[in-house]
Amino acid sequence: MDKGQIAEITIEDMTEDGAGIGKYEGYPLFVKDTVPGDRVRAVVIKDKGNYGFGKALEILEESPDRVSPLCPISGPCGGCQLQALSYEAQLRFKQNRVISSLTRIGGQSADKVLPIIGMDEPLRYRNKAEYPVRMSRDGRIVMGFYAGRTHSVIECGDCAIGQPGDARILTLIKEWMEESGIAPYDEESGRGLIRHVMIRTSHARKEQMVCLVINDKKLPHQKALAAKLDFVTSLSYSVNTEKNNVIMGREVRLISGIPYIEDEIGGIIYSISPQSFYQVNPVQTEKLYRTALDMAQLSGGETVWDLYCGIGTISLFLAQKARKVYGVEIIPAAVKNARENAELNGIPNAEFFVGKAEEVLPAHYAATGERADVIVVDPPRKGCDETLLGTIIDMAPERVVYVSCNPATLARDVRILCEGGYELVKVQPVDMFPQTVHVESCVLLERVSNRKTDSYATA
Repeated sequence: MDKGQIAEITIEDMTEDGAGIGKYEGYPLFVKDTVPGDRVRAVVIKDKGNYGFGKALEILEESPDRVSPLCPISGPCGGCQLQALSYEAQLRFKQNRVISSLTRIGGQSADKVLPIIGMDEPLRYRNKAEYPVRMSRDGRIVMGFYAGRTHSVIECGDCAIGQPGDARILTLIKEWMEESGIAPYDEESGRGLIRHVMIRTSHARKEQMVCLVINDKKLPHQKALAAKLDFVTSLSYSVNTEKNNVIMGREVRLISGIPYIEDEIGGIIYSISPQSFYQVNPVQTEKLYRTALDMAQLSGGETVWDLYCGIGTISLFLAQKARKVYGVEIIPAAVKNARENAELNGIPNAEFFVGKAEEVLPAHYAATGERADVIVVDPPRKGCDETLLGTIIDMAPERVVYVSCNPATLARDVRILCEGGYELVKVQPVDMFPQTVHVESCVLLERVSNRKTDSYATA
C-alpha cells in the first residue's frame, strides 16, 4: 500500500508492543491505539513493502473487548499499552503470546501451557516507579513518564497501576525544588540537577523509600527536603553524572531515615535498597515464586543453584526446602542485600556469589565437578547465555526451573535445553504486569536422558 492510502480493516491480533494488526487485501497493517475486534478506518503512514504502519482515523465499530481506559494519559504514555482492552481479553492475549512463542520458536506443544494466573484487582499493584523530572516548554517543573518511544515527559503523579501515595511525594519534591531554586535535568545540554525520582512502597510493611537521581555529587538543601518528607522510611540520592539512558547511578547517599525498606512475601522478609532488583508486583510475585518452589519438587536433600538471583527472593524461598542453595547475581549491592536477607531470616544454607551467571557457574563446575539437583534461572529479557545453557546441560540436574519475562527468548532457550536432553513438562504464565503487554512464565524442564551435546560449556 502507498503512504497516505486509506483503508477499512478489522483488527485481528496485537503485536508484542500492543499495536493492533489488521489486513487489507492480505497486506498486514499495524495500527496503534486499536484492539482486536475493532473495525477501523486507517491511513498508511509508513510502507515497508510486505507490511505497513497505519494511524486510526476513526473507529467504525468498537470491539466487544474494548473498554474506557481508567488513566487520562493512557494514550500518550508509554507504560500501559492495554488499558483499552478488558482484563479478560488481556489475559487471553498474554496466554496466546506464550503459546505462540513456544510452538513457533521452541517447537513445543500448546497443551504444555497452563491457564494464566491473573489478578483479582489488576490496578494499584506496582510498588516501584521511576519518574523523570524535566522543565516544560512553559517553564514548569514536570514529573511523570516518558511518552511511547520518546524521552518527552508526560506529566503524571497518580498512575492507575502505581501507589496513590506517590502523588503526594512528587508534589512535595516539586515544592522543594521551586522554593530552593533547584532546576530539573535537561538532556540536551546536560545541565540541571534532578534527573529522576524513584519511589518504592513496601506492600506488607507500608514503608516508603524515596531516592532522587541527581546530576552532581552533592545535593543542596537536604534538610529542607527531609523536613518535607519526614514521613518516609528511607530518603536518599543517587549520583549519575553520565549522559546516558541509565537511571540509577553507582553511588547512593543517605539523607535521612535508614538505607532500606523491608517487605515480606510468603513469610520471608526482604531488605530492599534503592539499587536492588525486586519484583514490582508483590501479590503476583508470591504466586510466581510458589509455582517455582512447587516445580523444584524439593524434599530437603537437594543442592540448588539460583542464577540471576537478585536480592535472593527465590533463593530464600528454595532454601526453606533444600539442603543448600547457591545464588549468583552480577550486582554487588544486590548480593549484599541477599546475604543480609539470609541472615535476617535465619537461613544459613544459602550462599551468594557476585558475578555473571555465565562465568560463575561454568568456573565452579570446571573447578569442582559438583553437580546440582535443581537449577533455577530468572534471566533478563535477553534470556540465558549459550555458555550457561551448555553448562546446565553438562551438569545434568534432574530439573530446571526457568522463570522468564520474555516468551521469545524463553522459547529459544527451551529448544536448546530440550536438544540437550531435557523435556518441557509444563509452563505456567503469570500476569505480573496487568494493563501492559508483558507476561511472566514459570517453566519446568526435566532431564530425560544422559545425552549431552559436544563442548557446549566450552564453545
